[in-house]
Amino acid sequence: MGEVTVILAVHGVGRPARQLDPGEDERWLSVEQFERVLDVAAERDDVRLTFDDGNESDVEIVLPRLAERGVTAEFFPLAGRLGQRGYLDRDGLRELVRAGMEIGSHGWEPRDWRRLDDRHADRELKDAPKLLGELCGRPVRRYSLPFGAYDRRVLARLRQAGATRVYSSDGGAARRDGWLQARTELPHDLDGDWLDGVLAGSRRRAAHWTNRLFRRAAR
Repeated sequence: MGEVTVILAVHGVGRPARQLDPGEDERWLSVEQFERVLDVAAERDDVRLTFDDGNESDVEIVLPRLAERGVTAEFFPLAGRLGQRGYLDRDGLRELVRAGMEIGSHGWEPRDWRRLDDRHADRELKDAPKLLGELCGRPVRRYSLPFGAYDRRVLARLRQAGATRVYSSDGGAARRDGWLQARTELPHDLDGDWLDGVLAGSRRRAAHWTNRLFRRAAR
């Protein structure tokens, strides 16, 4: 399992504390669904969790349950929405850091980075992580792509901005050492069969990479 991992992307848990943007309800989990996912992640070293947007539920619901199971995760807040109703405030962000969680950037606002001019690109890709880094007390160099959308121009801008890792929403397994890593977004109608199917795919992909390594070594 050392070569590949499945990265699960969570957007919100429990009852939303704000009005959701169009389509957000399709990616919002109940507490019961989240606990099912978390129990699986706690048992497997090839499953990782990420959380987008910086919702209030990250601290109110998610963090205590991560701590109970000894699981760490990565959080990608929207820098421009810190302190707004239903989102993390600055104290909440620092609480995640104190608990040993990794903080990355999801940009300033939910915008498609493929359609940014240079001025807005600087705000999303440079100003947002700079603010988050100042609040966290350490550099923020990982990014989660809004809507999972990217092209070659976006990736070039991210490299120029100093990104050390970028997360898409392409689904499937990801190489642990990859710069661009695929994630699987968790849907609102997630159930045990869906989760089993995603994780079974991870094992098949891991076997594929293991076989490639053996063939390479044999050559």
